[in-house]
Amino acid sequence: MPTPDRQQPRPPELMTPWRTEARAALQAEARAFARDVVMPIADDLDRRKAEMPRTLIDAMAGKGWFGITIPKAHGGLGLGVFEYCLVSEELARAWLSVGSILARGQGLGTQVLDDARRAELLARSARGEWIGSIALSEPTAGSDLAGVKTRAVREGDTWVLTGTKRWAGFAQAADFIEILARTRDPEPGESRSAGLEPFLVVKQPGTFPQGMTGEVIDKIGYHGFLTFELALDRVRVPESDRLTGLYGDQGADADAGGFASVQRGLNIARVHTAARAVGVARAAVEDCQLYLQEREQFGHPIGDFQALRFALADMAAEVTQARAFWQQVAHLLDAGEAAESESAMVKLLATEMAVRVTNQAMQLHGGNGYTTERRVERYWRDARLTTIFEGTSEIQRRIVSDRMLPRP
Repeated sequence: MPTPDRQQPRPPELMTPWRTEARAALQAEARAFARDVVMPIADDLDRRKAEMPRTLIDAMAGKGWFGITIPKAHGGLGLGVFEYCLVSEELARAWLSVGSILARGQGLGTQVLDDARRAELLARSARGEWIGSIALSEPTAGSDLAGVKTRAVREGDTWVLTGTKRWAGFAQAADFIEILARTRDPEPGESRSAGLEPFLVVKQPGTFPQGMTGEVIDKIGYHGFLTFELALDRVRVPESDRLTGLYGDQGADADAGGFASVQRGLNIARVHTAARAVGVARAAVEDCQLYLQEREQFGHPIGDFQALRFALADMAAEVTQARAFWQQVAHLLDAGEAAESESAMVKLLATEMAVRVTNQAMQLHGGNGYTTERRVERYWRDARLTTIFEGTSEIQRRIVSDRMLPRP
């Protein structure tokens, strides 16, 4: 009996009603870039825990991807959260960290008080010449950002920052670091977040500014850039570098206050994380589809065994479901909806799905999956992080349940 031709993975296309010709072209461009440019770099550097080369970042900048959500008037592509997540899913399919680095543009670090300077920084961000890091968390403040203890004390026209920040990815290589600090303690009856403001620390790439030192955190995955714990000892920031908000979102309300304006940015970050998780899980499914046809046992490709075929089908169905959900929520955000519960839901479901699917992919690969010879172990390590950053799964459950039931 002739051997059937090997069935090749067919990457998903955009689903109606979200498909447009422009989006389909953008998806195809990102998919080809991920396959031809990112994947070989990831295969080489990830196992060595090495940083992605600047040439890769510059290549993405040349495509305008650091300015996807920046208005055309400032040199960006003038697109929405949907397109931002669409490109990120394709890049994360090759390497999660490359799908993540796009978030360090998109107008991040541009919400300064001076309009002319803001316009200049937006243009630089769109060109990929203003790529930053965010330092929100601290050793004792992660999900509870209202517990931030880093202090910002005003001295004339300068703010002096002192404290410790943790999980600042890309901090040394960045052009700037956004730091959340406390300018005052809350008054009685005020929210615990009162007095928290974001500040822009401008620096030279490859260095830390005066008064700041960084210690590398040794991660088990999410390689491609270094992540730091930062010590701030009287880091000086001019009043002109106090920000009106975080994340650089063009739809944020600048008058809402430094902490309150974070919320829309967090919602976008959660949908972005869902899209990245889908990309990683999709990679696992596509690799398994090939492996089940390649690996033979008992005289047959292991893909002939029903249990393994059904496992692959379940994996593919979960990935498709999560993709449809993130596209729906991205559409809501682009339509101006707050979509806070929906953003938390999709982040929760997509990231937990990615952990299950990549874990199953390791199982389908057997012993070969537990080596660095196959990419599946990279997907497994990276997927595990997605349930933690941008708010843990437990925090997402709390967000959703608090909007369904009275808060205790």
